Amino acid sequence: MSVVVVTAGAVSTAGAFGASAQAATPKAPTIVAKGGFVMNNGTAKTLFTKAADTRRSTGSTTKIMTIRVVLGQKNLNLDSKVTVQKAYSDYIVSKNASSARLIVGDKVTVRQLLYGLMLPSGCDAAYALADKYGSGSTRAARVKSFIGKMNSTAKTLGLKNTHFDSFDGIGSGANYSTPRDLTKLASNAMKYSTFRTVVKTKSTKQKVTTKSGGYRYMSWTNTNKLLSSYSGTIGLKTGSGPEAKYCLVFAATRSGKTVIGTVLASSSEANRTADAKKLMDYGFKK
Repeated sequence: MSVVVVTAGAVSTAGAFGASAQAATPKAPTIVAKGGFVMNNGTAKTLFTKAADTRRSTGSTTKIMTIRVVLGQKNLNLDSKVTVQKAYSDYIVSKNASSARLIVGDKVTVRQLLYGLMLPSGCDAAYALADKYGSGSTRAARVKSFIGKMNSTAKTLGLKNTHFDSFDGIGSGANYSTPRDLTKLASNAMKYSTFRTVVKTKSTKQKVTTKSGGYRYMSWTNTNKLLSSYSGTIGLKTGSGPEAKYCLVFAATRSGKTVIGTVLASSSEANRTADAKKLMDYGFKK
């Protein structure tokens, strides 16, 4: 008889625990973005999904793969110099693209190009990096080769719903990824200390060598508003475009826990920031 009582007690206690645990579970937020994904960066546990595997245009969040390919090069020398070519500035003008305002003839280091790529989202910096790290005897061949490296890296990382046709996100319709894939890519890139340093930088002033052998300072400010407005933010990258709408890959650390995630196709800059904040708040409570 006593066994029955103990069993019944155990059942009712478990029920009580179950109820309190349920009550403590935070309600999943509603976001404006058409796609979203958040995970615990330490455990890779999924915390939130919304159309997380639906392929969408990625805008400049593509540049996370651009920098990842560069950082993955063997014997990478971040201090090697690159001369800014007219082709890079012509490209910016023709595409009306976001720019690091690189000046033709200046010599900039690879490290500086990474800041120019990720903070003001410079498509000229992306072009310079693709030109340097692609292989081939012509610029077109080198760019094609670099985009090939972006796609082979995506394959290596198991990003099944990701494809690139450009080095900066200004593609011709075949540049896509998903919230889950972009988050996995960002999480992998975060393993590189240079990446972590660059994406958490709010602004930087860089001394570059001019064509005549003098120098000038380039000032770049990060387009990621979360760095100033969300406590614990450690990155990551904004993106936008006519097709992509407003995108954001984000990450923050609080009390030793890092959450990382992506929103794609939000309706405005303000909404993409609000979406990301909601998802991080939720991620930290989970």
